[in-house]
Amino acid sequence: MSFAAPPLPGRARRWLGSLGLAALDLVYPRVCAACGRAQTGQEAPQSLKSVFCEACAAGLPWVHEPYCERCGEMFDGAINGTFACSNCDGVRLHFDYAVAACPARDEVREMIHRFKYGHELHLRRPLSLLLARALEEKRLAQEDLRDWCLVPVPLHPNRELEREYNQSWELCVRLSELTGIPAAPVLERIRETEIQARLTRLQRQQNLRGAFRLRPAGLWRPAADVRGRKLLLVDDVFTTGSTTSECARVLTREGGAARVVVITVARG
Repeated sequence: MSFAAPPLPGRARRWLGSLGLAALDLVYPRVCAACGRAQTGQEAPQSLKSVFCEACAAGLPWVHEPYCERCGEMFDGAINGTFACSNCDGVRLHFDYAVAACPARDEVREMIHRFKYGHELHLRRPLSLLLARALEEKRLAQEDLRDWCLVPVPLHPNRELEREYNQSWELCVRLSELTGIPAAPVLERIRETEIQARLTRLQRQQNLRGAFRLRPAGLWRPAADVRGRKLLLVDDVFTTGSTTSECARVLTREGGAARVVVITVARG
């Protein structure tokens, strides 16, 4: 498996990031990623206030307890201890669990839509800063995530050619730069599928079967090898979990991965 280069020491990375932002500010004044208002402060590149104005940073919605320990869906009311929601009852999910940083609503949903469909590639940085919050979830916080690997949910080549990039891989790259966790595109999507939104949950699972495979060896690269690895499967939004579950099935059953945890910017 190929991995990202080792990150720069934290102080050097922060200094270079600040220098880069200052240089860009001379040409392109910074604006809030959510509301578009001009940014005037010089915040650290790892800070949410480096990409959001003070009001938007303070108003960001975050996933909080109580939430389902399997799919991460939030629930209102007082629930003591961990629990699995009714949507996960009787459903075979091939990942360990899924966590998201934010509910998919308001500014967060709009930014993801602009990133995916509006070709606003600059939004990968604010969205990766949001995604980093998912790593603070109590179970992941107990792990040494430098031993894990970030894996993007792949797009079919036709879709990626149309969009010009895979939004999940862009998030992986930026998150790797922020955290030092290596990233590798070890999966391929080999079959185009019907649009998932039109299908029931069972139909979604059937629709995706056989759509993914481990990346085979190429002319200049070895075959993907995830045997015994612990993986963070990255996507922008988690809805029903059908896509990520099928990816996790390939990674664990066919690839021999030890664990797969799904992390997303938003929970739909």
